[in-house]
Amino acid sequence: MIRFHLDQHVANAVALGLRLRGIDVSTTHEAGLQDAEDLAHIAYALAEGRVIFTQDDDFLRYHHAGVRHAGIVYSKQGSRSIGDIVRYLKLMNDCLDTEDMIGEVEYF
Repeated sequence: MIRFHLDQHVANAVALGLRLRGIDVSTTHEAGLQDAEDLAHIAYALAEGRVIFTQDDDFLRYHHAGVRHAGIVYSKQGSRSIGDIVRYLKLMNDCLDTEDMIGEVEYF
């Protein structure tokens, strides 16, 4: 089971869709990270054991720079519908554990 954190570029409807499917998810607003730097999101997610779902490619740069993280799922903004995102994250939740994602990036 994966616990997710959605960064500020992700529609709130994704959080709602995941919660309706019983998935633990936090949002930027709930975590008090509005207008926070990306590194603050990464630190929060790492401390909370949450995999970040983002559509912001800056997170990929941090990964490639060696910044430690609990896992990143990346989808290019506008490339997937909300339903597609929810279904994919649900599938990940069903197949993987948070520990499987530590330091990893999943491109979707």
